Amino acid sequence: MVRTDFWKNPVVMEEMTPEDKYFYVYLLTNPQTTQIGIYKITKKQMAFDLGYSIESVHALMERFTLHHKLIRYNPETRELAIKNWGKENLQNGGKPVMDCIFSELKEVEDYSLIPYVSESIHKQEIRHLYESFCKPEEIFLGTEFIDQDENDTYETECEEMDDTLLTRHTIGGQKEKQKEKEKQKQQQKDFPLNSESHLDNENPLLGNQKNEEIKEIVEFWDNNGFGFTNENAKQQLLAWLDDSHFLQPKEMILKAMNIACANNKRKLNYVVGILRNWENESLLTVEEIDSYQEKQKTVRTTRQVPAGRDIPRDFVLDLTRGEK
Repeated sequence: MVRTDFWKNPVVMEEMTPEDKYFYVYLLTNPQTTQIGIYKITKKQMAFDLGYSIESVHALMERFTLHHKLIRYNPETRELAIKNWGKENLQNGGKPVMDCIFSELKEVEDYSLIPYVSESIHKQEIRHLYESFCKPEEIFLGTEFIDQDENDTYETECEEMDDTLLTRHTIGGQKEKQKEKEKQKQQQKDFPLNSESHLDNENPLLGNQKNEEIKEIVEFWDNNGFGFTNENAKQQLLAWLDDSHFLQPKEMILKAMNIACANNKRKLNYVVGILRNWENESLLTVEEIDSYQEKQKTVRTTRQVPAGRDIPRDFVLDLTRGEK
């Protein structure tokens, strides 16, 4: 649903270009949309529907993700989430609506997109349904993290549910998990980033330097469309800081990510493939990479295509030869 006051929204009126408005209306109304505000769609499909190039769609996606902050997109699962969907489209409850939302939430692959949409939902029963699909660490109420029991479920066939959402909580399980969460939070205070592998706690200077390197790589990842929520991929990439033979690991990782962006291949596998190729070729610094690429360019430009046989200088073309 797109309300008429969409055009009175200050963000739409003052901050969006005509292309932004066109793109936003498309995101809200295209055939892939669902009841929950999270749906699968490819950039190629967007480009086809809108009549844009893939590059134009990618630029618009980055603008809506980083500047307007109205959407999130997981390039691996091809799932897009619209931040304010719930505020405009999830005002009414009831069993048919709740059943539809429940069935669609089950199909979501990137569960971190669910709390992103649920933040704008005002109706409590619908918001609670969204939260039942969130991981425990993603449910935030007030100033405390509250974990749900693993067995919490929403049962659509429950006879006791008419127009209200019934949720079950195991208080004992919550208390135990809350203690575990507090213990983890204390560990995070002691080791702010990744205490297991990435920080040098024995040497504060090296630890600070490593923190800066991690921060720079993560910021590049988040700001260039590799996926805000893909924490597992970030950790695998950061492992190359310690587990590679590179003499300049941070610079090499950033260079590989730049190449991935230039080729529009913003995936962990692509970046890791580049890094492995460099290791296999014993290219351990950015200077060696640049030198190698220059040599490759020189080889390509000096290759000559065989010219074939030369025409003799005294050759005369006789067009009437062979005619009677």
